[in-house]
Amino acid sequence: MRLGEKQVLTVVKIVDFGVYLGSDEERVLLPKKQVPEGIEVGDPVEVFLYKDSSDRMIATTREPKLTLGELAVLEVVDVGRVGAFLDWGLEKDLLLPYKEQTEKVEKGDRCLVSLYVDKSGRLCATMKISSLLRTDSPYKKNDMVRGTVYGINREYGVYVAVDNQYSAMIPRREVYGRMRIGQLVEARVTAVKADGKLDLSVRGRIPEQMDKDAELLLARLEQCGGRLAVTDKSSPEEIRREFDMSKAAFKRAVGRLLKQGRIEISGEQEAIRLKK
Repeated sequence: MRLGEKQVLTVVKIVDFGVYLGSDEERVLLPKKQVPEGIEVGDPVEVFLYKDSSDRMIATTREPKLTLGELAVLEVVDVGRVGAFLDWGLEKDLLLPYKEQTEKVEKGDRCLVSLYVDKSGRLCATMKISSLLRTDSPYKKNDMVRGTVYGINREYGVYVAVDNQYSAMIPRREVYGRMRIGQLVEARVTAVKADGKLDLSVRGRIPEQMDKDAELLLARLEQCGGRLAVTDKSSPEEIRREFDMSKAAFKRAVGRLLKQGRIEISGEQEAIRLKK
């Protein structure tokens, strides 16, 4: 019998409170409320094995959202003294111990996890899943992909599991706005590295992104009475804080609007204004 996996077991005994599956030497209870109608001794039943609240191995015919060797995004339904508890489709919630959290999670959060058996033989979840991610994705440069944020490093960037199975990163220079663990992102592949891992950007290719950035600047100009407080002489930090874009992207957008004759730069402070 394999804890944490789906398997087909044989009915060996029928009792008032359910049926026992397995063999005469090793058997596990399938509770009565989950026993298929008309079941008889010798019949095969597909079940998932886990441990109940009393740490006894038990069988279920319910479909778990996660089994050993898999990855899944699960919701935090409670936080307790020993860790967070995740909804994985079974009666007993799945424990995500504090030591297995890469970032602190709260009730209502969603996180990408895998399943493991702890030292006491219980099934638990872990957010430390980088070693399980594959590096043989079918994607190439400029492909659009979707993935789940599973780690954040303030120095290097944001770690993403593309399709919840392929290893990828949004480098720090490409991170715009606040990202959080469990967030679903759409991104563009900027590079496929020698080891097969993907580099991503949440911004589009430069020509398309330039148009989007230019429209953003126009909208802000209209909101601010036709004049921006930020100029292309402002610091990169100030531009990123105000517009969530790099200084290079800001200058490209300004250049696009100047070329289109929609703005002008005037005064000693080189203020950016809507052209009348």
